[in-house]
Amino acid sequence: MTGFVPVMWAIWGVLVVVMLALKIYSGRLSRNEENQLVLDSAFDNLKTEQAAIADSMHKLEPIRKASLWLVVAATVFVVGYYAMDVVNQFK
Repeated sequence: MTGFVPVMWAIWGVLVVVMLALKIYSGRLSRNEENQLVLDSAFDNLKTEQAAIADSMHKLEPIRKASLWLVVAATVFVVGYYAMDVVNQFK
C-alpha cells in the first residue's frame, strides 16, 4: 500500500497544476477584454476582437469548471483516505 500514496499525491498535484494553468491562461486571455458598447460602425474591428475574446472565454469555461471539480473530487479522496487511515489505526 506504500506505492499508492505517492501516486495519489502525484495525480492530485497534476490536477492542481492543470487547474492553475487554466486559471492563469483564462486571466491572461480576459485581461484584454473590455466591457464596451460599440455603437459606431467605425469600431467594428474592436467589436470583432472583443467577440473573439468572449468566444474563447466561453469555450474555456466548461474546461475550467471540469478541472475545478476534478481537483475538488481528488481533494475529497485524499482527505477521505487519510481519515480512513486514522480510523483504521485506532481499531
